[in-house]
Amino acid sequence: MKNNIHVAVAIIINSQQEVLIALRQAHQHLGGLWEFPGGKVETGEACSEALKREVKEELGLVIVNAVALVEVSHDYNDKPVLLDVWHVTEYTGEAYGVEGQTLRWCAKEDLEDVDFPIANKTIISAIMALPSKRDIQG
Repeated sequence: MKNNIHVAVAIIINSQQEVLIALRQAHQHLGGLWEFPGGKVETGEACSEALKREVKEELGLVIVNAVALVEVSHDYNDKPVLLDVWHVTEYTGEAYGVEGQTLRWCAKEDLEDVDFPIANKTIISAIMALPSKRDIQG
């Protein structure tokens, strides 16, 4: 049996209720598809620490606060993954593609029209269920 690749995933939403997504580079697994930022949890590393490290390395952002949102297991046949998804509720800095990747802020309601890996369907459903800032404030 193959071991799951444990991935910490960040859902970062700006004040316009847009979600930050990144285009997977051609040489990566599932290259050419969009993804939510994040990366592999190293052996012995806490998922929350992996999330902070990966977001800093990929986007130049510092996570101040994040809450667990959903876990998704999916087997891509060649790579079984466990996506540990976190809603980043507070961060500092301006996002940019540190590794040369294309970034985009996408309206929540447009996420279903974006070309994501199949495992992200569950993540999109979880994002749609999040209250917007407007919902929280009244």
